[in-house]
Amino acid sequence: MMRRRLAPGHGEFAAHPAARDLATGRLMSDPTADFFEAIGRRGHERHLEEATGTIRFDLEHDHEVERWLLVIDRGDVRVSREEGPADCVVRSSRAAFDRIVTGRSHIYATWARNELRLEGDARLARLFQRLMPGPPGAHHPRDFAQERRRPA
Repeated sequence: MMRRRLAPGHGEFAAHPAARDLATGRLMSDPTADFFEAIGRRGHERHLEEATGTIRFDLEHDHEVERWLLVIDRGDVRVSREEGPADCVVRSSRAAFDRIVTGRSHIYATWARNELRLEGDARLARLFQRLMPGPPGAHHPRDFAQERRRPA
């Protein structure tokens, strides 16, 4: 069994729940990275076919800023960790964004609570919202309709 090395003070009973893998520096439980990596692997998002532009996510965590850059070209999406100018910049704490990408918080509710700030082309952010997961336990409407049609 391969074991991941943890940063000092991040053992099984550590007070800080965000353990890091020493080999990669990545959080062991990293919903934001998982979310962006999944988008990058898919490469094309039909929900973004009407969009072209760049969105940069500046996520604050432990007095640092983690950046993700999405380059969208008519649905083709490239994800990187590059810095630079973008058509739309989304700023948030890492914790708030983790809640969004796990479906525990809605992006608009986070924005209304001023936990998320937006600069630039808001249309891109609205289109990107289509990729956000629903709340835990949510079902696709078609699945719900099929379940309702089944005899009791």
